[in-house]
Amino acid sequence: MDYAIGVGIGLVIGLIAGYFVAQSLLAGQFGGRAGMELGKRTAARANTDPAFAKKLDELFNPPPPKPSGEPIRLLGLLQRESRLLDFLMEDLAAYDDMQIGASVRDIQAKAQGVIRKHLTLEPVLGQEEGARVTVPAGFDPAATRLVGNVSGQPPFSGTLQHAGWKVKTVTLPTPPEGQDEFILMPAEVELS
Repeated sequence: MDYAIGVGIGLVIGLIAGYFVAQSLLAGQFGGRAGMELGKRTAARANTDPAFAKKLDELFNPPPPKPSGEPIRLLGLLQRESRLLDFLMEDLAAYDDMQIGASVRDIQAKAQGVIRKHLTLEPVLGQEEGARVTVPAGFDPAATRLVGNVSGQPPFSGTLQHAGWKVKTVTLPTPPEGQDEFILMPAEVELS
């Protein structure tokens, strides 16, 4: 009988001690007692205030960032000035080569004007095409693409087929406040 009472008392004392140890461990994980109390208050308010719960959810699960509209703005300028998208999306099967050639000449000149006005371009490699070049160890594969018989380890030696392009500066106009940057060109409706 004394044994059973001793076991019972030991069990109660163990549960009480375990409760305090668990509280201490939990409080340590949540910024101490103050952090745990803040968590309880936050949970209680979120349980009774749907607007607060929604804001809390947005805080912990933010929407993905909207992608940059800069490339879209450049494409929009190319469309507005040279009708590049109209040309690229057109089915050219109905046109003969002379008609296509005449269109391409005009589109190319206008698109070139847009690019020269808004981008400063420079070659990735400064040598002339056809020159012998050495590609060093640690080269950037996004800037230099190796073609042909690629084997072994750098440095590589080869003939420059294309000097590449990189953008040095961009000067695109900022769209007016509230304008959707992802509209490349608005629809046109002629009223009668």
